[in-house]
Amino acid sequence: MRIPTIAGRAALALALACPLFAHANASPTVLQEVQYLLGFIEQSGCEFNRNGSWSDARAAVAHVKMKFDYLLQKDKIASAADFIDKAASESSLTGTPYQVKCGKAAAVLSRAWLSQELARYQARR
Repeated sequence: MRIPTIAGRAALALALACPLFAHANASPTVLQEVQYLLGFIEQSGCEFNRNGSWSDARAAVAHVKMKFDYLLQKDKIASAADFIDKAASESSLTGTPYQVKCGKAAAVLSRAWLSQELARYQARR
């Protein structure tokens, strides 16, 4: 995984934050954690399986961001764990779990992958 420059991280953070703050019902901490996770997904270079179709990280971010924005407007996000559970773990239509495949490693459930990264992020703060 490529480590972005400080300027690159700042630009990514700003780009991801703008839509989040447009209708922020969640706390600033939750928004910051979700913003971090979205950046983590996008910078991962991993592939994502949603309902049997694999896509790149950028498409995955676009999809889960859309779901997150909808859930945020409906006041259904109270934590970053809610983001993972409700927007980034499974299809809202079929209930099929999302999977993540990084490089040659076996695919894992996105819920576990993101929960582990959230725990790492929270431990550093």
